[in-house]
Amino acid sequence: MTATELLTRRNADLGEIVEVLRAQQSAKLDVVTCASNLRVADGALRVAGADHELTVDGVSTCDAVLNPTASADADLATKLDIPLPYLRRMRQAKTDLYDANVNAWLADRPERRFLVRGLRDTASTTPGVLRALLSDSYRIVDNLDILMAVLDGIRRTDVQAEVTQADLTESRMYVKVASRQVAEMAPELLAGYRSPFTGACGAENPLVFAGFVVSNSETGRGRFTITPQLVVQVCNNGMTINHHALSEVHLGGKLDEGRIRWSTDTHAAALELVGKKARDAVATFLDRDFVRSQLHEITAAAGVAISAPAETIEYVAKKLNFTSEQQDAILADFISGGACTSGGVLHAVTSAAQRLTDADAAYEMERQGLRAMSLAATHAITR
Repeated sequence: MTATELLTRRNADLGEIVEVLRAQQSAKLDVVTCASNLRVADGALRVAGADHELTVDGVSTCDAVLNPTASADADLATKLDIPLPYLRRMRQAKTDLYDANVNAWLADRPERRFLVRGLRDTASTTPGVLRALLSDSYRIVDNLDILMAVLDGIRRTDVQAEVTQADLTESRMYVKVASRQVAEMAPELLAGYRSPFTGACGAENPLVFAGFVVSNSETGRGRFTITPQLVVQVCNNGMTINHHALSEVHLGGKLDEGRIRWSTDTHAAALELVGKKARDAVATFLDRDFVRSQLHEITAAAGVAISAPAETIEYVAKKLNFTSEQQDAILADFISGGACTSGGVLHAVTSAAQRLTDADAAYEMERQGLRAMSLAATHAITR
């Protein structure tokens, strides 16, 4: 796989996501360096002396050449105080201006240090990928380490749980864990509801089981987080309970300058913390009393009648900054779902999120499900 092919995966299983993350580990080029060692040519970042090549004389150092992702361009804009829309316009239309602007601002503070995170294919001479330009105080806890620590945390408990879905984007990793062993019936919440995917009735299969979502960013786009989620079996909708999330930021001490070498010892303390949080998540979130109490709260807010669906969903979409396409999808699923209540809006938001091809957008939409239900109820009562 090329460096670009390693960036994303959608709806992967555990085996596939582990394979990709291991390939990423082999392809990673992570360097702490000064701005004086960075320059841009033809839109690609060159990092002086950061890579190596095999020649007839042996192995010698060379510049690493990395093409920025959209996320990395945003980092350059932030770190160099260049307006992002202008930077993107230059990349699309005037690469020479892009080079000149970035190089000028890099030269303005040559002593400034950055953590450069890239991927490159050691078997190819093609440019690699610049994933991020971060502060040199960014604490590195990578996706594979996170995933292995979470799985280990689960194994250390008596609860049977499995990874049901994994997604990888340029910015984040998302892993869904669920336990069918920890389940409750929710007949009131699912009364009158039909799956928009299969037409199956919630009343005939009102089972909800416990789970959580693990998310992490290697590129400064979010902290490591474990968020509880209740999963509706009839449609696989996930009700994400954000206010109970466990999280950890990626900030620590200054990193030493030079290429970063990975070792178990380097990450031992951080990974122990991740494993502890995973064990805490399993103990807290994969628990029948927790599921029962959360279902009670959700069900109590889910019964408000929605008499003007289009108007209510337009209101919800504006409040939550959903796109017009997302709004249309929610309305369609609300109608096909058949539950004309605030709970029906919750179901519609979470089912519509499953259809999005953009994993970042899908998870952000899904996590707004309970908020959407609350907004819909308020609008219906006060309109």
